[in-house]
Amino acid sequence: MFAVPPNTLAAAADLTSAHPVRIARELAADRGSWTHLLRYDPDQRWFGLLARTENYEAWLLSWLPGQRTELHDHGGATGAFTIVSGDLTERVVRGGTTEVLHQLTAGQSRVFGPDYVHQVSNTGADPAVSIHVYRPVRSPMTTYAHDPVTGLHPVGTHFG
Repeated sequence: MFAVPPNTLAAAADLTSAHPVRIARELAADRGSWTHLLRYDPDQRWFGLLARTENYEAWLLSWLPGQRTELHDHGGATGAFTIVSGDLTERVVRGGTTEVLHQLTAGQSRVFGPDYVHQVSNTGADPAVSIHVYRPVRSPMTTYAHDPVTGLHPVGTHFG
């Protein structure tokens, strides 16, 4: 038996107010709800909508070896992604000139907010699957070119 401190708050029973990483992890754990949707496209990353509510959107993505995003932000959206299977690499550009690489494996999650610029890629030999959650919903993304000396340069805006 254990004691619960009096100031402990129980997690919300539904996901409307949950943190995006919690939503992504709970969806990842419920494979039966999405495995029938999963596809692999040899020409481009595949993605499919898992859920859209007033509070968030959740997307299932598959990554074949060599597939990647462009360097991008998520506009004003906050969110998270969880690696369900395989390995992904996240390249984050901070302050316009500093780059950080994160090697991610199944079960790991990353969180992002406004002005967070990153690129996700599958540099491994095996396919990968991830779940991405955006709050409140996806916003138009800005894509960037990056020069280590002069920093980030916007090259386009789109949903993607």
